[in-house]
Amino acid sequence: MALTRSGLWRSATGLIPGGVNSPVRAMRAVGLSEPVFMQRGEGSSIEDVHGNRYVDWVQSWGPLVFGHADLETLEAVQSAAERGTTFGAPTEAEVELAAEIVDAVPSVELVRLVNSGTEASMSALRLARGATRRDRVIKFAGCYHGHVDALLAEAGSGVMTLGIPSTPGVPSGATADTVVCRFNDVDGVAAACAQYGEGLAAILVEPVAGNMGCVPPVPGFLEALRALCDATGALLVFDEVMTGFRVARGGAQERFGVAPDLTILGKIVGGGLPLAAFGGRADVMERLAPVGDVYQAGTLSGNPLATAAGLSVLRRLRDPAVYDELERLGAALEQGLAPFGTVQRVGAMLTLFCRDAPVRDHEDARACDVERFGALFRHLLADGVYVPPSQFECLFPSTAHTDDDVARTVAAVEAFAALD
Repeated sequence: MALTRSGLWRSATGLIPGGVNSPVRAMRAVGLSEPVFMQRGEGSSIEDVHGNRYVDWVQSWGPLVFGHADLETLEAVQSAAERGTTFGAPTEAEVELAAEIVDAVPSVELVRLVNSGTEASMSALRLARGATRRDRVIKFAGCYHGHVDALLAEAGSGVMTLGIPSTPGVPSGATADTVVCRFNDVDGVAAACAQYGEGLAAILVEPVAGNMGCVPPVPGFLEALRALCDATGALLVFDEVMTGFRVARGGAQERFGVAPDLTILGKIVGGGLPLAAFGGRADVMERLAPVGDVYQAGTLSGNPLATAAGLSVLRRLRDPAVYDELERLGAALEQGLAPFGTVQRVGAMLTLFCRDAPVRDHEDARACDVERFGALFRHLLADGVYVPPSQFECLFPSTAHTDDDVARTVAAVEAFAALD
C-alpha cells in the first residue's frame, strides 16, 4: 500500500536530514510544510506520487533540454547499461564526449570529466591556484558554485533561499583567501584587483547569474573581468553549469563573445545524468595529473551511462534549429509573464521576480517580495504548473514545451494576480 503524502514525508524525515537530499527541495521557502514527491516525467510535464500532473518549468534544474524521458536519451543509456555500468577505466565514449565539448565551447582546448558541478568547481579552483601559484580568488555575492568550502561565501541558490549562514562547518581559513564582490560592479572588482592583484589566482563568475534568479551581465562587465585578469595575471573562470549548452551551444561565452581561461560545465553536458566537466586553455589544463602536478581524480568520472546520455543530447544540439525553438519559447514565456513582475531572460533561462525594478545584483534580488512569490508558487502548484520552489532560481524551457504550456502558465499567473 502506497504511503500518503504526509506518511511519505514522515518516513523521509526519519531517514534523511530534513527529509530531502538537497535543501531547496524542502519547499519551506515557498510556505509549504512538506514537499511534493515526484514519481515520473514525460516531455514538458511531471507527475507526483498521487498522479497529479504539472507543466514543469524546472526540468531537473536545467539539464533536460529535450524534456523528461526523452526517447533518444533513454535508448542511449539503456544500450550503454547493457554493456556495463562502470569500468574505472578509459572508454571511447569519454573521448567522444570530450570532442563534442571542445568543438562547441570556444575557449576549451582540453577538458576533464567529473561527476557534479561542485566537483568541477572545486577542481577548477584548485587548478587555477596550482597553475598561478597564487591563493586568492574573487567571487560574486549571490553566485553559487556548489558546496565548495572556499566558495561558500555569500553564495546564492539554496543558501540564499533558506536565509542561513553560508559557512557553518567551514574553517575560517578556507574562505580567508576568498574576496567577495558585487555582481555587475566593475569598479568594485577593479578596486579588489588593485588591492589583491599580486596574489590573485582567479576571478570566478557565473557569466549569467542563475542562483539569485536570472541576472544577465550588464554591458561591458564580462569584458572588464577579462581585462582585469589579463592585467593581474589571474585566470578568468566561467561557471557555465547552467548556461553551458543552454543559452547557446557554446554557452554564455559564445553568446557574449568573452573567452575565459577555464570553464565549468554541468547540467546539459550530462544529459540528465550525474556528469560535469571543466576545461580550458591547453597550457593550464596540462597542469593536471598525470601530466602535471595538480592532482584530481574520480573513480566514476566519465562513467558509461552519463557519457551516453551526454552524447545523445550534445550531438543533437549541433542543430541551430534547437536554439531557435528554445529562444522562441523563452521569449513567448517572457512576454506572457512580463505584466506580472520583472522578468529577466537570457535564451532558455528566465526568472519572474516579484519586484517592480530590474535585478542587477545580490542586493536587488534580496529586495524581492519572497512571501508573494511563495503565494504565487502555491497557487501555480494547485493549478497544475510547477515552477522552482524559490524566488532565486530560473525557469528552464525545453523543446518539449508547447505554446499551450506557455498559455496555461500565463493564465495561471494572471488568475493569481486577479486575486489582489
